[in-house]
Amino acid sequence: MRSLVVKLTTDDPEKVAAALTVAMTAAAAGAQVALWLSGPATMFAVPGKEPPYDLEYAPDLDTALSSVSEVHVCSQCAARRGVTAGHLRPGADIAGAASLVEALLADGAQAVVY
Repeated sequence: MRSLVVKLTTDDPEKVAAALTVAMTAAAAGAQVALWLSGPATMFAVPGKEPPYDLEYAPDLDTALSSVSEVHVCSQCAARRGVTAGHLRPGADIAGAASLVEALLADGAQAVVY
């Protein structure tokens, strides 16, 4: 099975919508999709603390996050924001650079960054 790593580094609604649309579309096509959240995007994994995201024709955040195979939050980014595993939405985790590099170097993996 092909895998796609989608790295979202921003809370800009247009870029968030693009990243989530690509992630959901790949998942619907049968790809293993790992969504990596870093920088301001870290907070999309924290219920009740999500950045503003109200964009016409954009995918619903909860639907998008639940449609992908994995949701990871950058460990350094989480620490800088005081976010721990207990703060994250169900199914999300905190992962470091070694885990991201492993996903990026996996056979057949593709990556996109927003």
